[in-house]
Amino acid sequence: MDVQWNWEFTWQILPRLLHATLYTLAAAGIGYGIALVLGLVFALLQRTSFKPLTLIVREIIEFIRSTPLLLQIFFIFFVAPQIGIRLSPWVSGMIALGLYYSAYLSEVYRGGLDAVPAGQWEACKAISLSNRDTYVRIIIPQALPPALAGMGNYLIAIFKDTPMLSAIGIAELMHTANSIGSENYRFLEPYTIVGLIFLVVSLPLAGLLRWFEGWARTKLGM
Repeated sequence: MDVQWNWEFTWQILPRLLHATLYTLAAAGIGYGIALVLGLVFALLQRTSFKPLTLIVREIIEFIRSTPLLLQIFFIFFVAPQIGIRLSPWVSGMIALGLYYSAYLSEVYRGGLDAVPAGQWEACKAISLSNRDTYVRIIIPQALPPALAGMGNYLIAIFKDTPMLSAIGIAELMHTANSIGSENYRFLEPYTIVGLIFLVVSLPLAGLLRWFEGWARTKLGM
């Protein structure tokens, strides 16, 4: 087997891999958006006065966090149709990513909410703010800055977990690299390029997130 780097082959497959990168970024972005919203919902539901609901939500979160992401992807795509829920690979993958990371982000949100001084909650009660206004106008804006570091870490994590979507045929980077390797019997170039693409995206993204975290803390005086 030829293990020498083939530059001609590299330039030939690069456009295809770059195109797949767009799908990978889209998958990470959509999945992360779902996780942000659902994670906040999970965090708020754990703070309700209705204890049975709080207990149920906590058990759901623990179940999600305690099972592998790949298993959840398979369950949504392969098992759900057996109970009448048929979803495309793309929709199944986005739901699985969003659901899985929402469980982790809910804990990040919970930490941010717990970091809000008790006096803020008491002041909201003293002026008779509704629960909605208390969270939207007072608590959540103060809870987000301490949570930004964890939120940023999970954005990078979800991007690096997108190769798992190749297991159900989504044409992201790893799936495309596997296809190229199988078609040409050369895996050195596609896998190396995929690794470099993940590195090139992840490192600047991590730096950007650190900058944004510092800016937000300074801007909001946190």
